[in-house]
Amino acid sequence: MTRADHRHRHLERMAEVRAGRHAEKVGYPIRVRKAEVVRTAMVGAGLLRVTLGGRGAAGFEAHAPDEHVKLLFPEPDGSLRLPEQNGTVLAWPRPAPTSREYTVRRHDPVAGEIDIDFALHGNGLASDWARAARPGAVVHVAGPPGGLVVPDAYDRYVLAGDITALPAIARRLEELPRTARGWAFLEVADAEEEIELSAPDGFEVHWLHRGGRPAGTGDALARAVTALAVPVGERVFVWAAGEAGQLKPLRRWARDDLRLDRADQDITGYWKRGVADYDDDH
Repeated sequence: MTRADHRHRHLERMAEVRAGRHAEKVGYPIRVRKAEVVRTAMVGAGLLRVTLGGRGAAGFEAHAPDEHVKLLFPEPDGSLRLPEQNGTVLAWPRPAPTSREYTVRRHDPVAGEIDIDFALHGNGLASDWARAARPGAVVHVAGPPGGLVVPDAYDRYVLAGDITALPAIARRLEELPRTARGWAFLEVADAEEEIELSAPDGFEVHWLHRGGRPAGTGDALARAVTALAVPVGERVFVWAAGEAGQLKPLRRWARDDLRLDRADQDITGYWKRGVADYDDDH
């Protein structure tokens, strides 16, 4: 196998999975890049989009709707510790550098741009950085390390999450075949946080408003999703993300009610109330 063949093997594997029967995570070569802020803009009332570019964005790869990058930030003493390239992977220093994970909302290889959407439901290291970011500001970006490839063969798809999952769900709705069918459930504060979605005609999109409740509280999302009547005999894929505690009923529903195999579901805690830099390693 030539070097070129090896370099593009992940693209071949992704095509194989997409044409298959079950979802699978496929890894990509991973790098750390020095990117520059190109512009920022609000997306609805709850998301701040930071568009990154510059020479460091050249060669960036983005192939799956829920793939993520790590934004690397200086330590409290002002030092910046970066991983080192080790072939197609990164060697990370210990202890791990200060970083936060975010979904790649959009990648335009022609323009050399990468969009990252930041949820503004509270203060935090990354969201505070995004609020203050101005064109020309520099940030180091590691990844994506890969992404979940979901075949087009499922009869229906269930997508669910809070505003932190909205970028991934919006991208997946854009990239699904226009013949796909299913449901999308999105919990936001109110109608001002709703955004325009490019969903296939066979999708039902449900916006759930939490009102004055703090983000990550209540059971509106779980109640709406678990009330679904999935047609008997149809193959379903479930993707959900958001506050970790709110997702527990969805895991039980997918396992006990739908009786899905692990390969037919992906339910991930993106954050947890009161925990900084939460890592869902279930």
